[in-house]
Amino acid sequence: MTEVVFLPPAAKFIKKIKDKRLKSLYQEAVDKIRKDHTVGEVKTGDLAGIYGYDIYYNKTNYELAYTVEYTADKVIVVIMAGTRENFYEQLKQYWKQK
Repeated sequence: MTEVVFLPPAAKFIKKIKDKRLKSLYQEAVDKIRKDHTVGEVKTGDLAGIYGYDIYYNKTNYELAYTVEYTADKVIVVIMAGTRENFYEQLKQYWKQK
């Protein structure tokens, strides 16, 4: 099965989630992405090459940003997770630093 790597911003956010249902929705999203990495929406411009996956829960829009790297095997790299508010601005800042 496809390997999934979580970068620090995503790992930190997911670790902080207390709501079990929300945590399971993130796990389901990662499982779907693992099976077919094209389920997310491809971003353009500054974020070209990054996919975004939307999770709706409790009247809030959550996001999961990831990219696909091809080494010996395909590896899904989860870059960032969080609520939709200011998500893409934070993602751009993080991605430029990397």
